[in-house]
Amino acid sequence: MRWSKVHLEAIAYELPQERIESASLERRLAPVYDALRLNVGQLEALTGIRERRYWPPDPVMSDVAARAGRKALDASGVRPEDIGAVIYGGVCRDNLEPATACAVAETLGVSEEAVIFDVSNACLGMLNGVVDIANRIELGQIRAGIVVGAESAREIVDQTIDRLLGQPTLDELRLCLATLTGGSAAAAIVLTDASISDTEHRLLGGAIQSAPRHHRLCRWGPTHGLLGDGPQRADTDSSAALTGGVELAERTWGAFLSELKWRSQDVDKVVCHQVGSGNRRALLPTLGIAEDRDFVSFPTLGNTGSAALPITAALAAEQGFLAPGDRVGLLGIGSGLNCLMLGLQW
Repeated sequence: MRWSKVHLEAIAYELPQERIESASLERRLAPVYDALRLNVGQLEALTGIRERRYWPPDPVMSDVAARAGRKALDASGVRPEDIGAVIYGGVCRDNLEPATACAVAETLGVSEEAVIFDVSNACLGMLNGVVDIANRIELGQIRAGIVVGAESAREIVDQTIDRLLGQPTLDELRLCLATLTGGSAAAAIVLTDASISDTEHRLLGGAIQSAPRHHRLCRWGPTHGLLGDGPQRADTDSSAALTGGVELAERTWGAFLSELKWRSQDVDKVVCHQVGSGNRRALLPTLGIAEDRDFVSFPTLGNTGSAALPITAALAAEQGFLAPGDRVGLLGIGSGLNCLMLGLQW
């Protein structure tokens, strides 16, 4: 994938106020820890996550996504009526139908001529939305578009803790560990045609690779299928997902560098999907990336799903980590397994 006239105009985010420390989750899991003779502090030690955020109970995903969307539009200077596409890329949606993007579009006041739909692809949903809008801009179909997404972790974490209290085994804890890293957040990205852009942040291209043989390694949904009754369940074989994910990322990294005609040392900064410290320790050396070229948010935000990479990129820009002229790699991966890497000239 290559684009010649797509600019990243703005990235914005919305964070909940409530902070949940890993220690507080472990206090709720005390009977499980006692039964398994585990020491307190395991969750943070294994993941590097000190805390995460939760929305108040019963959040409306389109509302919090629209808040991030409004911030992004305000920062970009793009008028809502000039938006040609609204894509919602979060895992958490308001309903099976209609598209959560419809409610966001109404709140933002975009034109009724805009393309509006949801994309569902685990933690890659928002980046997939970026690719779709970039293609539309490159083809001259639209001049500006916005991708939004929101995630809520409270509900599935609460159900997971109840599950572990009922089944305090090492195998259950192994399958539930990744779920306990989840955090809540919303993000938005505005892309524009170069002819109307006020920034120098060019989206240059990228590469996509997949390994669908690994689609059974991570699952989140009702226990009896999407339309089934009963509580939701989230299972992740973290060890196998890490091994398969790093292999896929290495393959995608090679395709990414080849597509952009970059060498590894040409990439000044990277922003990766925020899983945890174990994934970071395995991924960066495999790709030949020094830790000082990578920006992280997982210690204080946890894994916020599709919103994680956009939020981390926004924080990296706010804190001056991304400098003018930097070649930046956005390195996304999602269960399935799918990997998408995008290159920016900041």
